[in-house]
Amino acid sequence: MTTATHPLPLAADNPFALSHLDALEAESVHVFREVAGEFERPVILFSGGKDSIVMLHLALKAFAPAPVPFALLHVDTGHNFPEVIEYRDRVVARHGLRLHVAHVQDFIDDGRLRERPDGTRNPLQTVPLLDAIEGHKFDAVFGGGRRDEEKARAKERVFSLRDEFGAWDPRRQRPELWNLYNGRHAPGEHVRVFPLSNWTELDVWQYIEREGIELPQIYFAHERDVFARDGMWLTAGQWGGPRENEPVQRRLIRYRTVGDMSCTGAVDSHAVSIADVITEIAASRLTERGATRADDKLSEAAMEDRKREGYF
Repeated sequence: MTTATHPLPLAADNPFALSHLDALEAESVHVFREVAGEFERPVILFSGGKDSIVMLHLALKAFAPAPVPFALLHVDTGHNFPEVIEYRDRVVARHGLRLHVAHVQDFIDDGRLRERPDGTRNPLQTVPLLDAIEGHKFDAVFGGGRRDEEKARAKERVFSLRDEFGAWDPRRQRPELWNLYNGRHAPGEHVRVFPLSNWTELDVWQYIEREGIELPQIYFAHERDVFARDGMWLTAGQWGGPRENEPVQRRLIRYRTVGDMSCTGAVDSHAVSIADVITEIAASRLTERGATRADDKLSEAAMEDRKREGYF
């Protein structure tokens, strides 16, 4: 006896089918709610960059109409883009959020950290981050890492265990099957949580367009004084440059990622809208960090080495 078979309806023909952005959003919302149920003191790392902005947007959706039940934590290098700090403070005020700021400058002032010869402070964020986690007893820390941005990120789980020193050991990470996440941890340990693990840079921008999410204007093309170093356009400032052989130029640029101004590179761009940026990224073959973060170029394993020490 034979039975008739019918092809499954295509997504375009099925009004109940999820788009890829719907599926990514649902997964991320599920992660936020799982953390709320499993942990006592979670916190969201928030820099004012696009990934943390999308992460906060997802958290607001996950718990609406109730407020987000987590505080925000920003590790401030003191060399942040002013536009991003202004955006951060405005968003915190708009949504009535709690913000903790760990200042790298405080650790330099009291001798716990030393300024680097190159002026870059991104690698100095680890100690203030771990100090804030320990001081506030945060047991789950949300980060905006995506697996397409850097090789070490691809080794992460959604729930990534950190030991009592905040260190990451890829061999200790647990399998995650069927969206089941294990938040078990010993006293003193904590878990880094990456709700955007399965997103790409293009997904993030397409979601920003769909949701109408506001961003700092440095993500779009604008004129700025920059100088060339190691194949990147770096912001002219009192830290790290320019050197004598690095003339300052006024160029039309935008930033794909934001961080410490001394090591975050810009790209030449005419993209003045989200649609323009999406077109630009779709044609790019370079990851945002690989193309625009000088601290990731220190060695092949620069990011992994810092993650093992407790970095994001």
